[in-house]
Amino acid sequence: MFGMRLGRFLPLFSPTFDWIQIEITSYCNAACIYCPRTAYKNSWSNRHLPFNVFMELLPTLSRAKHLHLQGWGEPLLNPDFFKMASLAKKEGLRVGTTTNGMLLDQGKSARLIETGVDIIAFSLAGSHEKSNDTIRRGTQFSDVMRAIETLTKEKIKRQRNKPVIHIAYMVFKSGMNDLEKIPRLLAEVGVSQVVLSTLDFVASEELQSEVIRPSSQKEYTETASYFHSLVKEGEKRGLHIHYYLPPFNSEGLFCTENVQKAFCIASDGAITPCVFTNLQVGNEFHFLQGEKQTYRGMSFGNVQDQSPLVIWNNEAYKNFRNSFSTKSLAPACTGCPKIGQEA
Repeated sequence: MFGMRLGRFLPLFSPTFDWIQIEITSYCNAACIYCPRTAYKNSWSNRHLPFNVFMELLPTLSRAKHLHLQGWGEPLLNPDFFKMASLAKKEGLRVGTTTNGMLLDQGKSARLIETGVDIIAFSLAGSHEKSNDTIRRGTQFSDVMRAIETLTKEKIKRQRNKPVIHIAYMVFKSGMNDLEKIPRLLAEVGVSQVVLSTLDFVASEELQSEVIRPSSQKEYTETASYFHSLVKEGEKRGLHIHYYLPPFNSEGLFCTENVQKAFCIASDGAITPCVFTNLQVGNEFHFLQGEKQTYRGMSFGNVQDQSPLVIWNNEAYKNFRNSFSTKSLAPACTGCPKIGQEA
């Protein structure tokens, strides 16, 4: 493995990353209708990132400000989740994860707290059972809320303020009105932050009608104004609400996935710029701005063969990062709603 030889591979200048995201498993106990692993179930591969591979990654992980243990699967299904989180904390990392909440009981809540996990985000797609459970199949809104309350009570019991509780909220076009309940609902159960995401990876034709895609500058301004009103309402209740709305008619070359200072590691060890390029599937399609396209993944190497720092500094990866300043984006990035204008 590369870890034993890492020293001779380190470049003279080793970058500090804003974050590294590791897909520690691609297994999941849910079947959300917008998730690629649901849409591509016939070609999907379920795997856990081997623990020995994670161990070999530790020297590189220590160069990141934040480590996020999650990809397209449910991280708590990996039997080594708590060992991985504990090791990362010993490296001085801020550690976060995103969960569907269905496996988080009192015992696991206590372990999260004692392990020192800094952030845990719960995924939602509605503010009540009917809206959420229809979209996030295999999960139950009431159980997720119960898990949040259990974790909050356990933090109070142990007099801890971590993990901070976030919500990763998927906004469907048909569920816009549902958002009005969010500030009051989530501020009351100990949630500190909500990130509103619109559907940006459309894995099936049926989902096209759920994409929030303003067709005019006026519609864009109205939509942004609505989201901003939610932000203001959240502020009144001590709840931080964030959103990203893809710009209208923008030729921006800024990626919200922070590809210049972050990267992802897929469950098979592949290094990719973001989770949208790390799908290990073949002969699949998705819809980009309403047009059916062949899915294009992107990998610059595998951590089971080379150090992540060697991969980060290889010519192909450097050319990819430079493409954002030369206006010659890679095919996998062209037209992506995550590309916008830097504020």
